[in-house]
Parts: sequence; C-alpha cells; structure tokens
Amino acid sequence: MAASGHSDVAERPPGPVGGLRARIVRLLRAVPIRWRILSIAGINSAVVLVLAALIWNGAQVLASAWDDVRQVRESDKILALLGSETSRLQNLIHRYINQPSPDLFAEILLLRETVLGTLTNRASKDPVLSGSVAELERATERFLNGFGELRALQATIARTYEDQVLGPARDMAGLYSVIEGATGRRDASIWPPLGRSREAFTAVLVAVNSYYLSLASASAEDARRNTETIEKTIPVMLQFGDNELQREALKKLAARTAALREGFTRLTEQLANRTELLRTKIDASQADAIGAIDELSTKMRQREQKAQETFDRTLSDISRRVLSIAIFFLGIILTVGVLIALSIRLPLQQIMTAMRAIMQGDLGREVQGTQARDEVGAMARAVEVFRENAIARRKAEDELRASKEKAESALLELSTAQQNLIDAERLAALGGLVAGVAHEVNNPIGISLTVASSFARRSEMFGAQLRSDGSLRRSQLEDFVQASHDASQQLVANLQRAGELIQSFKQVAVDRSHAERRQFSLAEATDQIIASLRPVLKRSPIKLSVDVPEGLILDGYPGSYGQILTNLFLNTVKHAFGDGRSGTITLSARPRGPDDVEIIFADDGAGMTPEVQRQAFDPFFTTRRNEGGTGLGLHIVYNLVTQQLGGRMMLESKPGQGTTFRIIMPRVAKGGPASTETDGTSQWPNRTMSSN
Repeated sequence: MAASGHSDVAERPPGPVGGLRARIVRLLRAVPIRWRILSIAGINSAVVLVLAALIWNGAQVLASAWDDVRQVRESDKILALLGSETSRLQNLIHRYINQPSPDLFAEILLLRETVLGTLTNRASKDPVLSGSVAELERATERFLNGFGELRALQATIARTYEDQVLGPARDMAGLYSVIEGATGRRDASIWPPLGRSREAFTAVLVAVNSYYLSLASASAEDARRNTETIEKTIPVMLQFGDNELQREALKKLAARTAALREGFTRLTEQLANRTELLRTKIDASQADAIGAIDELSTKMRQREQKAQETFDRTLSDISRRVLSIAIFFLGIILTVGVLIALSIRLPLQQIMTAMRAIMQGDLGREVQGTQARDEVGAMARAVEVFRENAIARRKAEDELRASKEKAESALLELSTAQQNLIDAERLAALGGLVAGVAHEVNNPIGISLTVASSFARRSEMFGAQLRSDGSLRRSQLEDFVQASHDASQQLVANLQRAGELIQSFKQVAVDRSHAERRQFSLAEATDQIIASLRPVLKRSPIKLSVDVPEGLILDGYPGSYGQILTNLFLNTVKHAFGDGRSGTITLSARPRGPDDVEIIFADDGAGMTPEVQRQAFDPFFTTRRNEGGTGLGLHIVYNLVTQQLGGRMMLESKPGQGTTFRIIMPRVAKGGPASTETDGTSQWPNRTMSSN
C-alpha cells in the first residue's frame, strides 16, 4: 500500500463518467445522510400514496360491480326458493287430491303462506326483481286460487262418492241379504242368477273404489260392465221369485242399481272436472310461474355476466396501471438509491483503506474525508482520532508489558498458594476452588492493569501537551482531573475486591491441623457463639430461638462449630431477611442414636428456588454478587461439616416458606486423634466469613 494519504479510489483516473460521478457524490455529500435516506422514504411514500389513490378509485368501481353481482346472486336465490316452494306446493296438492288428510291440508296452507310471504316480503322488495315480478305474482295467484276451486270440487266429489255411490251400494248389500234370506231352498231356480248378480256387485264395488283412488279408465269400464250385469240379472231373478218378499226386494234392488249407475256417472264427471282443473289451474299455473322464474333467472344471469365483465375489466385496468406506475417509480427509486449509495460507499471505502493501514501498522497514513460535514466525515474524524490513539498506544505498550509481567508474577504466586492449599487440605476438590479464585482475582487485577496503563498514557499525553506550548485550558485540566479521579476510584475498587477475594480464599484454606481439638459442651459452645452475634441481632428485627439441651459433650473442633453457626447466621440475615425483613431463626439440637448429634438451623424467611438449592454449596455461587457477595459462606460450612467434622448436611427450602439446614455430625469428630481434654470455657474466636 502506498504511504501517501490518497486512497485507491482517489488515485483512479477520473474520466468522463468518473468525473460526473465524483461531482454527483460531492453534491450529495453536502446533504446529511439522514436526509438522503429520508428522500428515498419520501419517494416510497409518494409511490404508496399514488398507488393507494389508484387502488381506492378502482376499489370503488369493483365494489359497485361486486354489489351488482352479489345482488343478482341474492335475487337468484329468491327465484330458486320460489321455484322450489311452488313445486313442493304442487306435489302436496296432488298428494292431497289422492289422499286427503288434515295434516296435508295444514302443510299446504302453511306453504301457501310461505310462497305469498316470499313474493310479498322478498321478491317485491328486491331491487333487482321489484319491477319484474308482476307476471310471477299473477301466475302464483292463479296457482293458489286454483287450489281453492280444486278443494271445493274435491269436497263435492267426496259427498258424491259417499252419498250417491257408497249409499246405494250399502242398500244393495242389504237387499242381497234379504233376497238370500227369503229363499228357503238351496235348489231354488233363483240361486244361479242371484250368485252372478252378487259377484257382479262385488266387482262393481272393487272397480268403483279403484277408480276413485287411481282414476284408472279400466276400473271405470269394469264398474259399468258389472253394473249392466246386475241390471240384466234382476229381471231373471224376478221370474224365479217364489214369494212377495223376494219380488219386493228385487224391485228395490233394481232402483238402487240405477241410482248407483247414475251416482257413478256423476262421480266420473266430477273426477274428470277435477283432472281438468288440476291441469288448467294448478299444473298450468305452476308451469307459468316456473316459466316466469326461468325468464327472470335468464335476465339475472345476463345481468350477473355483465357485472362480472365489469368487475374483471376494472380489475385488469387496475393491475395494468399499478404495474406501470410501480415500474416507473421503481426506476426513479433505483436511480436515486444508486446515487445515494455511491455518496456513502465511496467515502466509506476511503475510511476502510485508512483502517486497513492502521491495522497493518502504517500509522503515518492520514485519513481522507475528515473535512466533510456529513456523518461519514464524522466517522473519518473518529478514525483519525483512533489513529492518534494507536500511536499513543504504541508508546504505552512497554508499560503495559511491564504491568503484564507483574500480573503474571501475582498469578504465579497465587498458583503457588493454590498448590500449598491442595497439599494442606488433602482434598482433590480444592483444585477447582483455587482455579475459581484465580479466575475471580484475575478480573479485578486485569481491570486494574488496564486502567493503570490507560491512566499512564493519558498522563504522558497531558505532560506532552503541557510541554508543547506551555498553555493549558481550564477545561483540559478539569478533564484530566476527572479522568484521574475515575481511574483512582476504579483502581481502589478493583484492588479492594481482589483483596477481599484473597482474604476469603485464605479463610477457606485454613489448615485443619491448626484448629484446636478438644471435648466441649454443645450447649455452652452454642451460648458463647450466640453471645458474639447479639450485636447483629440488635440491628435487625429478627428473633432467635435456641433449644440445645445440656449434657451433649462432643469431641471435636469447637472453632469449626463456631464458624459453621456464624456463617449460617450471617447468610440467613443477608439472604432470608434482606431489606430489613422481620422473622425468626430457630436453632435446636438433639441426640441421634448413641454416636451422632442432629443440629437443625431453620428460618421462616424468603426461601430458595430449586435452581438456587442445587448450587447453594458450590464455591463462588451467590445471588448477590453485585452487592459484594463472594459465594463462599455456605461452601465453607459444607466443607467444615463434611470434611473436618465427618458429618452430613442437608438443605430443605421452598420460596416464601423459609429454609432448614440439617447437620448430622458424630459425637467424636473423624479428623485427627481423639482429645482427652475437656474444657467448656474456652474463648471463641470472633472469626466470620463473607456470606453466600
């Protein structure tokens, strides 16, 4: 890369196109980038407005055409309903004529009202059908009026059938019985013609009923033929009559046969009239109504087709216009976007070239475009400041390297302490503990080194500026003082944090061989520990309940027992009753078989979630790290109980329901030789650890 301050883009021969592009870029760079981007947004907004107006106008036409289509379809539904109702009414009338019943008649009347209601309430008020239903209404009225005439005729037919056909037939049946009863002998000459006459009478009844129900012409012809047979047998039976009762009955039979013939003839005429009325008034009117409906349906389909064509044509026009406008504005947007992109991309390429030079160590190459007034110019000026800072950083590298060597020395000493702790405690788990401490200590030490090196560089720059011209503005001095104050505060805070971590670590790593082992009274030791914690109780609204019976003598480490209770107490005050919350701590002990003692430390405070319970005894786990917690309190307690005292420790807790620690430890501690000294009056070390 060349050492001059010009970028590769700037070194390219301008040419006609390149010169025009450079002029456009210079012109656009006079406008802030936000306004350039907003110009594209403005063009997009204009496109949206134009398209919205076009679509809205087309939507109005489409809505009108769609309303026509929808209205035509609604009218078609009304016509289809009318056609269905009139056809169903026709079928019901035919069923009623063949099999009259009150239920069928009620259903016909109900459907008649439905048809009239459809015509009156829907068809006549429909905006499409309102001017075209006159013929349909007339056909429907004829259809419905024809049913009234048909019903009256049906009543007449029923009376004729009952009075003039069935009435004479019943009389004839009685007369046949009289004639048979008046004939005493079975070999009388009257029996053969009487049998033929009786058979013809039965055939007449069957044929008349069949014709009445089915209107079969063959049944009518059978009825007439058998009636003639009856009339022909009566004179023959009169010749063979042997008593006055027979002759009188035969005369009446002849009269009733003539009445039956006349009644059947009248019934035949009335049934023919009914058939004609069905054909001319019912079926023809229904056909006229269906024809009117079909004609209206044809008109509706034509109107629907026209509305659909308008809808399709309008939709096509809108699509074509939207596409044309979209292509036109897309060209404008692409052109403006390319120009704006060039006005941003070319200066950014210059900045990227300068950044590559800085990263490759070419700090003597100046950054191009620092004089521009847009946002990219501000970025170029920031890169220039970065370049200057890189030059200053190079000067501070030696100091940073020396500081790093000191940090490595400190970490080496900490690693040595780790190894000593592993050897002293003889616990493989302490390796992970030391690694955690090293990680925790490395953060504040690293931050301190960074702050110290930055502060040294700022001091050197401040001294150089002071020596260069001898003049110093008040604002520069205040900035330096404020930076010095901030750096000192960060150094003190981080080094103090490192000191606290190392002190906590030293307490965790105390060699158990340094602790005094002896026999002691658990009740007396507990009282002395509680006495040392009274000042903490006075400052918080917490009640303490102790129930440790006399006579429990342990052979172990009273100092470790005191540290266990102290850490549990301080941990409970900080976490279970944080923010000044009131509550109760309960401490109790009881024998557990001949060899163990169970100690219960419980509170009714905030409790722990299952996630917190799983990690409660882990080193450096704390829920209040931002408030200075180290996460070692419960870890120390767990190690003392399980390692030095050889016991077990359980945790039970629920959020909002408090926490209970159960400690089961042997009366004779597992670690070290048993003690032969009994002293329950020793002084307890006031030694505490940071709580979890």
